[in-house]
Amino acid sequence: MSEVAKKLRQTILAISHKSGRGHIPTSFSVVEILLAVYNKIRHRPVEPLWDGRDIFILSKGHGALAHYTVLAEHGYFPAEDIFNLGRLNSRFGCHADRLKVPGVEASTGSLGHGIGLAVGMALAAKIRKSQRRVYVLVGDGESNEGSVWEAVLVALNRRLDNLTIIYDDNRSHSRGLQIIDPASNFRGFGCQVFEVDGHDIDAIKDALGIPTDSVKVIIARTEKGHGCRTLVENPYEWHGKIPDAKEYTMLMEELDATTV
Repeated sequence: MSEVAKKLRQTILAISHKSGRGHIPTSFSVVEILLAVYNKIRHRPVEPLWDGRDIFILSKGHGALAHYTVLAEHGYFPAEDIFNLGRLNSRFGCHADRLKVPGVEASTGSLGHGIGLAVGMALAAKIRKSQRRVYVLVGDGESNEGSVWEAVLVALNRRLDNLTIIYDDNRSHSRGLQIIDPASNFRGFGCQVFEVDGHDIDAIKDALGIPTDSVKVIIARTEKGHGCRTLVENPYEWHGKIPDAKEYTMLMEELDATTV
């Protein structure tokens, strides 16, 4: 685990403990993915609405806490602001609001919707002959939604080679319909698919940089709760659980012991 990834996980834990809100394991699973994306895309933290920017959409909206911390790391706003997560009049909700948080392109949370928005934005960029690229991070759990696969079919039909779908394969779907081999599913639809270790920033960046002539899909194999043994071994117990003082200390110690 990189130093910055560990630092962001520490921040996520601290914010969740103080605010009493957030989804820690799902946020932990996507930290490296988000770091890789924001290292790769064209964006300007001091000018969030810059017309030349690429677009990133977090379709699995309950991972918003990870998104907030990565945006703060890149200078969109101070990390200290996020400690008001979920409080009255805070701009930082448990699911992000595009009208309140700089850098957030879509208000997501209703699972299966973000990818449809991404396809629409990628299509709009094509129509405008823009060089903009669109990236969307979907969860394997939300991929039980038929709207995910309908959006993929539209993207392929419209030849959206400016669209990259990142699939967080943290096996949350084990409680729903089983998607045993998502890479084969996406290849069967006609996507160009790459499989990577979802906690290897360099591997994700390399996959993001490979040119394709069709919709690109990156299957990121991740671990829900990555970095804390307790979260990894009890992902469903901790899905929306907030650590008390004793649990917070325990989780921080587990995270601190993780090799960098």
